[in-house]
Amino acid sequence: MQTFKKPTMTQASPSAPADFGPTETFTGDLSCGILFLCDHASNAVPSAYGDLGLPAEQFQRHIGYDIGARPLTLALAERLNAPALMTTYSRLLIDPNRGEDDPTIVMRLSDGAVVPGNAGITTEERQRRIETYHRPYHRLISDTLDQMLELAPPPVIISMHSYTPVWRGVPRPWHAGILWDTDGRAVHPVINGLAAQEGIVVGDNEPYDGALKNDTMYQHGTCRGLAHALIEIRQDLIADEAGVAEWTDRLLPILTKLPQQKDLREIRKGSSRCDTTR
Repeated sequence: MQTFKKPTMTQASPSAPADFGPTETFTGDLSCGILFLCDHASNAVPSAYGDLGLPAEQFQRHIGYDIGARPLTLALAERLNAPALMTTYSRLLIDPNRGEDDPTIVMRLSDGAVVPGNAGITTEERQRRIETYHRPYHRLISDTLDQMLELAPPPVIISMHSYTPVWRGVPRPWHAGILWDTDGRAVHPVINGLAAQEGIVVGDNEPYDGALKNDTMYQHGTCRGLAHALIEIRQDLIADEAGVAEWTDRLLPILTKLPQQKDLREIRKGSSRCDTTR
């Protein structure tokens, strides 16, 4: 019987509130061939920022975090003994799945909710949040990938997200969506594996387009030439333990096979749009 290390919190940078580290890590086996990421794992806000001027119920919505994504990420990581990296702060504080130059990295208005704590954000405060919360997460991803590359052939990156079942009054028919940009090596096996399961409707770049310059997958997958896929699960399907268990069982046999595919364990030239000076 395998034993797994519990997730650990990293220390915050010197400018961060003492009660809040920016990342959470499930150690796993760095040579296993898969790295899990969860950009929107938490709806917490450091005490120094209070509640950003929002009522508590707003943080329970999708604008605060990706409902169900963290427990699903951890369940998959534990079953595969794979490393998993997660953020510990709400996307309303700063969105780690955005490039540092993206104007939506700190949202002033999110799905109809005005965020008072972000409304008058200064350039200095924006930069402070980048340096304290956003950048440490991406540095951790880069460092972990470097370690994995030293130990074994290139890993496959799997980023876990979730989305609302209804958007602006329109129901979304997909149970899951797989997002990607230019590299479909890891994408097509996941789409085909889920589509083969009875009753499952899978979106190919639905409900969002995966081609977002400087997002997490662009920085660490596309630009490094590593096979990757962003998996979105509809939030009502993983909002409780039973749903997480069901989707762990659905995804596990598909993801288990990915590191066994030779072409997925190769570095391929990144997109020509990548800024190699970053």
